[in-house]
This record gives sequence, C-alpha cells and structure tokens, in this order.
Amino acid sequence: MLLDGDEWAARFETFQREAWRLETLPEYRVPQEAEEIAAFLAGERIDPHAYSNEYTDDLKRVRREGRSKGRVHIVTRPLSDYLRYEFMYYQPHAWAGEDIRILDVTDRANPLEGVQDFWMFDRSEVVLMNYGPDGTQINREIHEGDVSPFLEYQRIALTESVPFEEYVKGLDL
Repeated sequence: MLLDGDEWAARFETFQREAWRLETLPEYRVPQEAEEIAAFLAGERIDPHAYSNEYTDDLKRVRREGRSKGRVHIVTRPLSDYLRYEFMYYQPHAWAGEDIRILDVTDRANPLEGVQDFWMFDRSEVVLMNYGPDGTQINREIHEGDVSPFLEYQRIALTESVPFEEYVKGLDL
C-alpha cells in the first residue's frame, strides 16, 4: 500500500512512542529545498541558535509529550554539498529534541549495505522510502511483512553510529 498526503502526515501525529528513520543516500532531491540549497551553495547560512520553524516546534512538542523522533544517516567523506546543507539544519533539529546520529562508512564496510531508506513507527510499522538513483522520491510504501529485520537494522545503525554533535566536531562544514 502506498502512502501519500494526509495518510502519510498522520503517521507523524499518531505514533505513540517513536518515529525513527534510516537515511542511506548522499542526496535527496526535494523540489521545495532547491532555493535553499542554491542559497547555501552561494554562502548563506542559518543561525542555528536563532533558527525555528514548524519542524523544530513539532520536535519540541513531541519531546514534551514523552515521545521520540530520531534518525541515523549513513555517510561517506567527503560530504556531498547536500549533506553539508542538511547538516546545517541538523544542529537546531538536535537541540529541539531529535536524536540524530551519523554512521560514517568512509574507512570501513557499511554494516547496512543494501538496506533502503525507511521510517519505522512504534517499532511496529515500517514505511519503505523508495528513491530513484538521483535521490528523487518515487513513493512511500507500507512494508507488509515482518518488521524484525528492520528492528535489527535499527539496532545496528544505533550501535555503529555516533551522535551528530560528536560527529561534526572538528569538521569544516
């Protein structure tokens, strides 16, 4: 079953304990971000201490409600322009309560090689994020099978990654 629109948005309102994501790509092509990425590449930066938007407000609400939202992003160095752009927003997102972790596989084997992007809600529902080779989203699909492999992917990702703030110490972004 494919998810879109209100049905997709509802997953982020109705999860009870945890919404968690695995990101595996060096770039995601999101039309709404095109102008921001161009500005970033031209040298514009946000002030992470002053930055706030609907997403950071939602993260704070989720945390106040005793729920959690997190992700692990698998990366290799040198970081793509897109990852450098995304990392600029990860800082205020982490401060707002998202547990963001980085799994750098530059100098080692990727323990999740071949695993595709997904969201997992309450450790019981998996939504596969289907992308084209260039990072353009094709669709979102509810996984109909056993979630056990995804629980193991999450365990590996969390074990093998480091907190975002630790990862970026000393990086020239």
